[in-house]
Amino acid sequence: MSLASTLTEVLPIEALLRPIGALFDAASGARGCLFTFHRAAPSALWERLPNRNFYLDLAYLDRLLGYLKAHAWSIVTMEEAIDRARAGRSGDRFANFSVDDCYRDTFEEVVPLFREHGAPVTLFVTTGIPDATMSMWNAGLEDIILRKDRVILDGTTADVSSRLDKRRLYASLEQSWDGPRAGARYSAFCAENGFDETALHEKHAISWAMLETLARDPLVEIGAHTVGHPRVSALAEQEALAELVACRRRLGERLDRDIRHFAFPFGRSGDAGPRDFALARRAGFASAATTRKGVMRRRSDLFSLPRNTLNGGARSLAMAEMHLTGVSGLVARMLGRV
Repeated sequence: MSLASTLTEVLPIEALLRPIGALFDAASGARGCLFTFHRAAPSALWERLPNRNFYLDLAYLDRLLGYLKAHAWSIVTMEEAIDRARAGRSGDRFANFSVDDCYRDTFEEVVPLFREHGAPVTLFVTTGIPDATMSMWNAGLEDIILRKDRVILDGTTADVSSRLDKRRLYASLEQSWDGPRAGARYSAFCAENGFDETALHEKHAISWAMLETLARDPLVEIGAHTVGHPRVSALAEQEALAELVACRRRLGERLDRDIRHFAFPFGRSGDAGPRDFALARRAGFASAATTRKGVMRRRSDLFSLPRNTLNGGARSLAMAEMHLTGVSGLVARMLGRV
């Protein structure tokens, strides 16, 4: 069972959680909450997706943005979050939303929703996606399973006519394929099932033309998320540094922007450590974010910032309030899930 599921089963209503954050604020000053997610989908599609926990239900995201505004939270860029945390003004509460990787739905669904709310959003772009140098096997695998009632796997036909069958097969293949041979396995799967791998990439990938349009939007902040989405801690030092530098340079050249902020792929304690935080500084970034739960305060290390992942299955405002108060971070540390 996930941490999100564990917490939401025992949560009181969100109105009882808000005073907890206020108590912490009295002693610590300004409080920031950094949220992150990867993809989003309309409710009707979300229900059918084989990997639906990877997506936010757009209706839930809409509710959450409205909830934050109704309770006097400022939604800010990463740049402003850092400035406000440093200022440390008592009672100041701010939230940042960042989208990691960036797929076509970032352009078509996510940014338009933030625009409707007049709220900024940070995009941490993996440049291998618009450059088509990174296999998007997760997205393509899910698409094929979603669209077919039967799929062929290593010469054997598998029935995936029900939603449960689709979720089970996707989860099984995601786990067994994960690793350096995932791309080759996915290519073979596409060929067996009569799908064009290039067409699937174009269907799900954000393009440079889309990113160039978004870069002109005053509500969109662009950050870096490596070239090929590796686990940075697993790379040799020079290889890791090259991933960060090349991504920052590529985005800067294509979008004519100074790329100041970075987010580590995966981002938990085993995925990025002190060496990697130092590499982000050497690469020229002003900050680096993890996916370790917690809130942002005046003394937060700018190169190991906490971010709270919004899991698609946790669609309660109570769960969001756990992140906003910092309670989910405390529980995660107590359970060793960092």
